[in-house]
Amino acid sequence: MKEKLREHIEKVVPITNDEFTFIASHFSIKKYKKNDFLIQKGKSVLYCYFVISGLLKLVYDDKGGKQHIVSFAMEDWWESDFLAYFTQTKAKMSLQCIEDTEVFCISLKDYQKLSDGLPKMESFFLKKSNAGHIAAQNRILSFLTSNAKERYVQLLKQNPSLFQRVPKTLLASYLGVTRETLSRFSS
Repeated sequence: MKEKLREHIEKVVPITNDEFTFIASHFSIKKYKKNDFLIQKGKSVLYCYFVISGLLKLVYDDKGGKQHIVSFAMEDWWESDFLAYFTQTKAKMSLQCIEDTEVFCISLKDYQKLSDGLPKMESFFLKKSNAGHIAAQNRILSFLTSNAKERYVQLLKQNPSLFQRVPKTLLASYLGVTRETLSRFSS
């Protein structure tokens, strides 16, 4: 299991065996079943998660009770309610398993210890953060400049496996369309 974490980190920064031993000591591994919550709206956010296996959805429930899919996280992805995690406030979103999922977890305290104790990990986290910001901005731009069909095609090109793993209702929510509209796109 830990080799997956090491491989992921080494795609960004080189690390020695001793450094990896130090890195791994800051993470724990947790397993969750389909439909389990890793984060629940209104509760404390204890961890940032790195997905070893499985699939998660980050959701925001608006005041009208409508669920909005903010993101999906699959193998090799990081996810959390980052605002709540980094500010140690209550979650505004929920993180739930779409499939049975196994994750590496890191608390904010361990994240900070790891970043302070090994500057190359601070660089790693910064690069992963930057990639996340870029992806979020691209998603916002897509909603501002693309129609629903174009967003569908873009998602299909970027993450084709989502279409086999995610129920159409959730994909429709993520794309901002109805399930019926999504069905028309895929036929």
